[in-house]
This record gives sequence, C-alpha cells and structure tokens, in this order.
Amino acid sequence: MKELSWSNTLSVEVDEIDDDHRKLVGLFNMLNHSVEDGDDPKYIEAVLEELITCTAWHFRHEERLMVKYGYKDYEEHYSEHSKLIESARELQQTLKQEGHQISNENIEFLENWLTEHILVDDMRLGSFLAQVM
Repeated sequence: MKELSWSNTLSVEVDEIDDDHRKLVGLFNMLNHSVEDGDDPKYIEAVLEELITCTAWHFRHEERLMVKYGYKDYEEHYSEHSKLIESARELQQTLKQEGHQISNENIEFLENWLTEHILVDDMRLGSFLAQVM
C-alpha cells in the first residue's frame, strides 16, 4: 500500500490552502488504509464520501481566493475543479451501482487525482496568491 506523505513538495506556500491539502491527504490515506485492511464497505463508502465532500469544499475555498485576488486563470482552474469532482462522483456512483469494492486501480486514480492537481494547478495558484496576499 502506498501512503501519501505531506512534504514541502506538496506545499503551495499558502498556509490556508496547505492546511486544506493536509486534510485531504489524511483522508486519502484513511481511505487507502481502510481498503487495504478490508474494512466494512459502508465505512469505506463513508470515507470516500468525506474525501469528495471535503475536496468540493476545498475547491470552493480556492475559488473564493481566486475571485478575491483576481486570479487570471480562474475559469481554467474552476473548470478543472468541476472535472475532478465529476470524475470522483462518477467513480463513486459506479462503485455503488455495481456493488464493487474500491480496487487498487481506483486508489491509484484518486491518488493521481489529488496529487496532480496540487502539483500542477495549485502550484501556479499558490505562486500567485503568495505574491498578492
């Protein structure tokens, strides 16, 4: 099982966004451990829901900061947020409808979903916000 570890590599140098990201990394790890340990499917479903819900809240947080500080790439970043939440909800629905357990492939998808967004889109946003806040 691969666990995500918070490090400076994931830091966008904006404390309030980093705090959110730490929480999301913790929830991802909780989900990953639950799948690995064979926890009750209802518990795993609840952790996945919490991860998605907290991610959606975090995205609104970032969007508020982008609007407040006039981030020029707001529309692109917002669109990426929408796509990410939609893809996670689609995975969640597929798992529910087909009665499947979360697989290692699903965990890998969610890991990439989380880290790639932080390392690409959020790094650009963090650089901008660090200059204007």
